[in-house]
Amino acid sequence: MGQGMSRLDAIRQIGVVEQTYYRWRKKYGGMSVDQLKELKRLQKEDERLRRAVSDPTLDKLILTEAAKGNF
Repeated sequence: MGQGMSRLDAIRQIGVVEQTYYRWRKKYGGMSVDQLKELKRLQKEDERLRRAVSDPTLDKLILTEAAKGNF
């Protein structure tokens, strides 16, 4: 942050609403950088898996396997 810029000024500059900042701070404030990176990685993996599960090809594969009695 620049000289003399308050935290709230910096928050406003990047377009984050104060309420959002305080909610984030409450939720993530005690986490280390490594923990935050791991959380982000897990969220990305979760999103990737959700997309895969909603893929009709996967649905067809699961139904095919189920029909063969593999489940």
